[in-house]
Amino acid sequence: MARLWQLPLVLLLAAVFCVSMVVPAAVALAAEEHATARAFFYAGLLGTLFVALVAVARGGRPPERDSVRQLLALLVVFLALPAGLAVPFHEAVRTTSFLNAYVEMVSCLTTTGATLFEPERLSPALHLWRAQVAWLGGLLIWTAAAAILAPLSLGGFEVTASGEPGRADARQPASAIATPQMRLARAAGRLAPVYAVLTLVLWLLLMAFGEAPMAAAIHAMSTISTSGISAGEGVVGARAGLLPEIAVFAFLFLALSRLTFSSDTLATVRTGLRQDPEFRLGLVIVVAVPLVLFLRHWAGAYEVGQDDSLAEAARALWGASFTVASFLTTTGFVSADWQAAQLWSGLGTPGLVLMGLAILGGGVATTAGGVKLLRIYALYLHGLREMEKLVHPSSVGRAGGFSRRLRRQGAFIAFVFFMLFALSLMVASLVFAAFGSGFEEAMVLAVAGLTTTGPLVVWATEAPVALAELAGGARLAFAGTMVLGRFELLAIVALLSPALWRR
Repeated sequence: MARLWQLPLVLLLAAVFCVSMVVPAAVALAAEEHATARAFFYAGLLGTLFVALVAVARGGRPPERDSVRQLLALLVVFLALPAGLAVPFHEAVRTTSFLNAYVEMVSCLTTTGATLFEPERLSPALHLWRAQVAWLGGLLIWTAAAAILAPLSLGGFEVTASGEPGRADARQPASAIATPQMRLARAAGRLAPVYAVLTLVLWLLLMAFGEAPMAAAIHAMSTISTSGISAGEGVVGARAGLLPEIAVFAFLFLALSRLTFSSDTLATVRTGLRQDPEFRLGLVIVVAVPLVLFLRHWAGAYEVGQDDSLAEAARALWGASFTVASFLTTTGFVSADWQAAQLWSGLGTPGLVLMGLAILGGGVATTAGGVKLLRIYALYLHGLREMEKLVHPSSVGRAGGFSRRLRRQGAFIAFVFFMLFALSLMVASLVFAAFGSGFEEAMVLAVAGLTTTGPLVVWATEAPVALAELAGGARLAFAGTMVLGRFELLAIVALLSPALWRR
């Protein structure tokens, strides 16, 4: 097993995904879809054989000890691995181009969840494969955050770390100073069982609440990975009622903070959810935004003397709460009562609310995308301190080292990241506009890709954006935007370090 972890990251992940192709092959075989079963079985078999041959060919080489090179390998994974994952998908669909299959797999691996295909066009095995790729992609992000991004002070850890982005944190304990392979093995050993157990528990709950086993499995994997993939219309429990939504809603909070499932990643200074700024800020948003939408209706109803039933009010409040939590964690599921929530609030442009929530994003070292709550909290602390100084110029800020770091250096690097994100948003919108998209469509595509919230292309506009009808260059640009959103521009800037290319 130790020799196995010495293999390059790309080979390790390729082996895992090739072996996992057995699952959709078995599902397709049980449904007597023999062409689909053969496509996945042969692709998995040939891929595993190819990986084994490459591993034997480079078996005598020493393991890589440069953490920045592991970061580069992670970028290669997001760009190159979907090409291999698209082979069985393309062979199974048989009526689409390889480019469409590649973009679909990029969307799944980055946990974006945007799709180019109508649900009825894909078989249950293909829907399961999409959710499975996203689920493994979410596990990759969990593991990479602890083993690659945290030691390099990236991915949100730069806000609380003492090291510069792209360099090791000076406060790391001696146990954390290890080879990248050792860190990957330790992180996977700790997080993979938790990830699998959480998914299994949610799957069982959804089935107990009335969802079909296949739909429950897809929704469970999509919730834990925050991909928002569904075999239907993106509505959880559409046929089973309210209980599946309640179960998914409870598990969405895992994406608000890494402390909900782990406390072993670096830069974890505070212990407990009650003191965690990410979780508290996420709760405030999940409570405040639905209440604002809810009370907005009461203000208008009072002026016209409208009388509404308590049941309608409860449905509207629940629909808004579920959808807000879903898009804040960049999952993208909508409640069956979301339509009632829109009618209740009377909001003419709900897409702007959903896009704003997705931009805020979830917690650091979770599967959620976006700017991340910790960066928002750092900017909030800095602004609060600046207002205090305006009122009381001689005042002294809080003396805690964590607070000082967060509102000074942390706020500075958070502001830099926010500006990089805004610049990426502008460039991506211009690229989509250059390929013929209108302003609204280009903005939605840019936000959906950079925040890894694919369902925005369906719910943020009056008419869903048809990804399959975009030009080939626009689809490739969307794939690049999704990789950029998942990997983050700050990490790509760190890859430009001269030390990486000097060798």
